[in-house]
Amino acid sequence: MKFINKPVVRIFVLLAIFIGQFGFSQEIIEEPQEEVKKVETPSPYNKVKIDGVAGVVGEYVILNSDIDKEFIQLRARGASIADITRCQLFGKLLEDKLYAHHAIQDSLEINEVEIRSMIDQQLAQFVEQTGSLDEVLRFYNKDSEQALRAEMFEINKNGKLAMEMQRKIIEDIEVTPEEVRQYFNAIPKEERPVFGTELQVSQIVVIPEVTEEARQKVIDRLKEMKADVIENGASFTTKAVFYSDDTGSKAQGGKYTLNKSRPQMVKEFRDVAFSLQEGEISDPFPTEYGYHIIFLEKIRGQEYDIRHILLRPEISRESQEKAKAEIDKVRESLVKGELTFADAAREFSDEKETKFNGGHLINPETQDYNFELTKMDPELYSQIQNLKEGEISPVYQDEDRVNRLKYKILSVSNRVDEHEADFARDYLKIKNLALQDKQYQEIGKWQEEKINDTYIKINGEYRNCEFSSNWLKNQ
Repeated sequence: MKFINKPVVRIFVLLAIFIGQFGFSQEIIEEPQEEVKKVETPSPYNKVKIDGVAGVVGEYVILNSDIDKEFIQLRARGASIADITRCQLFGKLLEDKLYAHHAIQDSLEINEVEIRSMIDQQLAQFVEQTGSLDEVLRFYNKDSEQALRAEMFEINKNGKLAMEMQRKIIEDIEVTPEEVRQYFNAIPKEERPVFGTELQVSQIVVIPEVTEEARQKVIDRLKEMKADVIENGASFTTKAVFYSDDTGSKAQGGKYTLNKSRPQMVKEFRDVAFSLQEGEISDPFPTEYGYHIIFLEKIRGQEYDIRHILLRPEISRESQEKAKAEIDKVRESLVKGELTFADAAREFSDEKETKFNGGHLINPETQDYNFELTKMDPELYSQIQNLKEGEISPVYQDEDRVNRLKYKILSVSNRVDEHEADFARDYLKIKNLALQDKQYQEIGKWQEEKINDTYIKINGEYRNCEFSSNWLKNQ
């Protein structure tokens, strides 16, 4: 989509608000001191007064060093800071703190266990990127992992509070068909959205069969691991790190925190986890992802701290060859015109999500069958970019979270070239833009009202910043 409405961009910025990132803002309750002489831009290393107070929002204090660290974080993520000013980042921090402050005032709840689990994942990613925990501590100038975790907790907590506040502001907002029409008609013709080329994609998937022998092999291996932990005192955590096929948790030793009141994981996994006693290890059991054993570490009310090991059965060469031969035969029939793609999907595809609707893939963002080429998953795009409408792709070998190997063929239909937005044909997309615009306006009204109602102090040279919101209250 070439056209983009500035309010639409802004609402996504507001809703993202760097949840989980390192803004390094500190929570202090002190009377700010009006120091500092001149705002230096754009280098994060031209630090003004490291411990100087730039501003206060409610009970939150924003330090000059917080702004410096925002620059450092942008640079660490590979973003260009050449055109970003201290005033812009200071304005973002003011918004962050306004949302967090009122989330507390409105008694919005956040899950601290979830935040600590998020920190575990973040630290694991940082260590993987830098090579060691010492490098992470050096980068963030911390003396210990405990100090880093404490600061990360405050940052993640405040980010989560801000996100929950924003969600509350817009949760009940809807748009009527008339509002969508008025929104579209208000856009000057020369500024109307241009939607990129769209198409529908269908696929047929054949999954190699897992033999009973392969299943029994992983069951026996998991039993051996369980026995080694119980009988020999081996570390369940270490075994998860070295052997688990769950890439999402193995770096943390297979750790997850489950909540009885919130569905997490598949039902079979939850049923086993919630049936265990503290310190108990389950027998091997299957889910669609493979075979697991679970170790229950701690129960805290509704919260269950567990570790698990996942093993996925190997696929024999014979099963692979059989599946490949089957999909080759299906493709040959399609090319000869002996079957339609939809009929072949219903008869031969092993993918439950698509086989009963003729193999059509559903766009996860729009929940319809249409994919915009410029927004398509890069891997899927590479597989269909040269396909003509109705043409059958070669056989591709692929994998997903459930299947470590599968074969698929794809076809493209209903290609619509790049075009200016048409109200009737593109109604759902226009409705989404209208909703985003209405949400942005509501957030703007909320922010204007709360700025007036909240104690806000801007110090020193930051009074000279040109803010898009009335943070100075015309002072």
